[in-house]
Order: sequence, then C-alpha cells, then structure tokens
Amino acid sequence: MSIEDRERWNRKYASGVTPTKVVKVVEDFAKLATGDRALDLACGMGRNAKFLASQGFRVDALDISPVVIESLKDIDNIYPKEVDFDSYILPENSYDLIVCTYFLKRELFPQIEKSLKEGGIFIFETFMHHPNNTKIPSNRAFLLNEGELKATFDDSYEILHLREFMEEGVCGERSMRASMVAKKRRN
Repeated sequence: MSIEDRERWNRKYASGVTPTKVVKVVEDFAKLATGDRALDLACGMGRNAKFLASQGFRVDALDISPVVIESLKDIDNIYPKEVDFDSYILPENSYDLIVCTYFLKRELFPQIEKSLKEGGIFIFETFMHHPNNTKIPSNRAFLLNEGELKATFDDSYEILHLREFMEEGVCGERSMRASMVAKKRRN
C-alpha cells in the first residue's frame, strides 16, 4: 500500500466514524475454532479483535494505520502490529482462526491458507459487485464477483457457510455482500 493509503486510513480512523459492532458472521462462527490463536487482518479499529479477545482468543491484529495500532495497545490478549499487506508475509501454520472483514486483497488468499493450522477456520465478509449497489468501495478491484468465494476456496476448504446477500443500511443505501466461513482441509 502506498503512503497515501496509510494517510487516508489514518484520517478515517482518527475521525471516529467507523463501525464498532462486531461483524455478525464473526460473532456467530468464531466459536468453531478449536484453538485460541486468532488473526484479524486489516483489523480497523478492532471491533472483531476486541470481540475475539473477550472470547478467550489471543489475537494478532494487523493494520496499515498507526492510529489503529496505537488504539489497540494495552488491551488484554490483543497484539497489534502495523503492517503493509503489499510486503508483509503471514507466518505459516500459526492460527486456529483468521478473520478478514471488509478488506479484499486477493493476493493474500494463498498466504491465509498457509497461515491457518490444519482444521483452522477462515471467516471472511466483504462487498460484491452488483448493478443495484448504491454504496460500495469506489475501486472495482475491491469487490468480489458472484460465486468468486466458492470458486476460490472450495478445493482447499470445507465451506461451512456461504451467503451472498443485499444489505440495506439505515439511510437506505444498498450493497451486495458475501460472507463465508470455511474450514481448512486436513492433509
């Protein structure tokens, strides 16, 4: 990511206008993980990391924003680290659970698989391309295509939950989203 990306995210997070409620798919499915090591990729202000820590997970919370990382310091069981996902390499065979919500960098998918322990759980949710969207990221590369998650993860994972759905916000904005929970297959 560029310096401009880091600065843009810092401004957004410093403004205080970010979601604070844990993402429902994380709340509903995190308990499927059999161990206590978790990773929250592009953690934002830590809504999912805080929930996971409250459930007994030891959470590595990674983000490009130093504003985020500073805000997560000194929270029990959260280990924040500022990283640039263009160059950072996830540690192999390290996590029982990996969570990634509303951040799409397809190049990380192979790293995520390597970073999960056998039988580990991957929870993912983000926006999709759809002609009826009224609120989505402006960059098309940050949007999933219909059926993309199944096509990408079906070979190496047991897909436990997969849902593509239209979500309507409180102000009437609409966005298509995809939500997946997958268990890494044992070799």
